[in-house]
Amino acid sequence: MITQLIDYLNERLKTVKILGMIAVAIMLVWTILGADSSHAHTWMEKYIPGFWAIFTLISCCVLIIFARLFGKCGIQTREDYYDK
Repeated sequence: MITQLIDYLNERLKTVKILGMIAVAIMLVWTILGADSSHAHTWMEKYIPGFWAIFTLISCCVLIIFARLFGKCGIQTREDYYDK
C-alpha cells in the first residue's frame, strides 16, 4: 500500500511540490501574522518574525542533507540487495 502511495505521488510530483510550497507559505504567513510573541522566552522569538518556522525549515534541510550524505557514505545499497 505504501509503495502504491509513493508511486501515485511520484507520478504527480509537480503537483505535490506546488502543494508543499503553498503549505509552507501559508504556515510562514500564519506564523508571522498570527503568532503571539508577548510570551517569548528568547530574544529571537520575540523580534524575528516567523523564527520557529524559519528555524524548522532550516533544521529539516540540514537533516535531509546529512541523511543523504550518510546514505552515500555506505549505508545505502542497491534496491535488489535482499532479493538475492
